[in-house]
Order: sequence, then structure tokens, then C-alpha cells
Amino acid sequence: MHIPRHPTLIARQLLARTKALQPRGPVLAASLVLIHKQCGRPGCHCQKGQGHPGHYLTCKQDGKTRTVYVPQELLPQVQSWIAEHRRLKTLLREISQLALAQVRTHVTARRRRAGRS
Repeated sequence: MHIPRHPTLIARQLLARTKALQPRGPVLAASLVLIHKQCGRPGCHCQKGQGHPGHYLTCKQDGKTRTVYVPQELLPQVQSWIAEHRRLKTLLREISQLALAQVRTHVTARRRRAGRS
């Protein structure tokens, strides 16, 4: 992300990203993985091949990694929830960088304003 040097531009970008921080739907902080498992049936094709595909969520709960099965019909929703979390996480990182830039340029901006009076 490009951070401008001028305090007014920094403030404008900071305000825009703060407004965009509104969640558009549910947010899920987890990773989605595809796992191929073998079932217990002796004549099933999964015994020789890749296995049955299944999607699982992995996330941290109370400091431990937990895995949760995701039904096929919920997969698009869960993917959108994870994407929303990534979008918000990126926005928070940008807001933090802009706020830090605003603090850094504060003294320079104050000196500029004092010189114009």
C-alpha cells in the first residue's frame, strides 16, 4: 500500500478505509481445507484411490486448533465469510499504517501551518 506524505491525503485515506470497515455479512476467522478421507467400506473405490473429498475448517479456540466439517451445501457461504474476514483484516492493517503515518507527519504539518500564519 502506498502511503502519501501529505497529512491531508493521509487523513482522507484513513477516513475512507474507516468507513469501509463495516462488515458486509458474517465474518469467520478460519482456514478452509480440502481433505480426502477413506471410508471404512471394504469394496469402496477410496481404498485404492484418493479418497472421498471433504471440506474442513480449522480455527483456534482457547489456544487449541479445532477442525470442523463443512457440509457441501454450506461451502459457498463459508467461503464468503472467510473472504470477508480477509478483507477486514487487510483494511485494519492499512488503517494502522495510515494512523502511524498521521502521527509521524503531525509535527511537520503543525510547523507548516505555523509558518503560514
